[in-house]
Amino acid sequence: MNRRIFAARLGAIALGIAGIAAPTLASAQTSEAWPRRAVKFIVPFAPGAGADIGARLAADVLSRKWGQAVIVENRPGGDSLIAIRAVVNDNDDHQFLFSPAGNFTPHPYRHEKRGYDRQKDLLPIARFSNTILSVSVSSSLGVTTLKEFVELARKRPKELNAVVVPGITEFVWDGFIKTEGLEIAKVPFNNLVQGAGEMATGRIQVTMSSLAIQQPALQSAGARLVAVTSRVRVPLIADTPTAREAGFPSLEVDGLVGLFGPRSVSSALRTRIGDDVKAIAADPAIAAKLVASGQVPNPGGADEFSAAIIAQEKQIDEIAKVVGLTRKD
Repeated sequence: MNRRIFAARLGAIALGIAGIAAPTLASAQTSEAWPRRAVKFIVPFAPGAGADIGARLAADVLSRKWGQAVIVENRPGGDSLIAIRAVVNDNDDHQFLFSPAGNFTPHPYRHEKRGYDRQKDLLPIARFSNTILSVSVSSSLGVTTLKEFVELARKRPKELNAVVVPGITEFVWDGFIKTEGLEIAKVPFNNLVQGAGEMATGRIQVTMSSLAIQQPALQSAGARLVAVTSRVRVPLIADTPTAREAGFPSLEVDGLVGLFGPRSVSSALRTRIGDDVKAIAADPAIAAKLVASGQVPNPGGADEFSAAIIAQEKQIDEIAKVVGLTRKD
């Protein structure tokens, strides 16, 4: 073959290869360049909640690691739908939801029009912590265990009342009440800390919420901690039994908190972000701050987080059968 023709063809092949490789290289460079601007963590609570504290701890470290601001934006209300829809509708790979999974796992039984599909629109990226969920009773009742409280409630139907955090906590509480055949009224409070604080006055007899919400009443000796809802005891309060140990497995639930992203977040980016978030949760210095805010670190990747959420959704389905609820979708 004529050398000039061979060289021309070789050059054409080289240009063709370059043309094919260029988009791949550009794509890789784009992925490596992330984040290209400020990143936002949307939290479905007001400032000061456990998930909000966790989001801010993570954001502070990630801002330095990523070289871009990581902003925490609080969007409470609407049973977390306001925050979730903001993430889902914008579908921006620089905007994420930092939230307990239990804020939305009961949604199929509460909302006919949610505006999102959990499996398609909210991609688990990393598990960060577990909120310590617990049950406290008013000291005015004179009971010292969860079993004693249940026995008292059976003797005094419709006389006692409770403050319960919305979401999966309330869902589990309703299942527990139905299972045990109790009649305890739920009292709504816009300020749950204030509501839990009413245990010290005797106006509220029991609270199921995060440990942080109950702290003021517990510290004043106006309330007594009788159980944690987690599957294992919490080192911070190791002498407090789990609900299952106390004889009431229907009250068992873990407060899974982590990071979720919209559909636009690629699998590779989910892995990269997830690894960074897991590393922060595993940092002893961060762990100490989480414990101080009523949480325990529970780092896990997307697969671990997703499996835990699926297990929680199955638990929700079982509770729905007990209380007689049907899905609205």
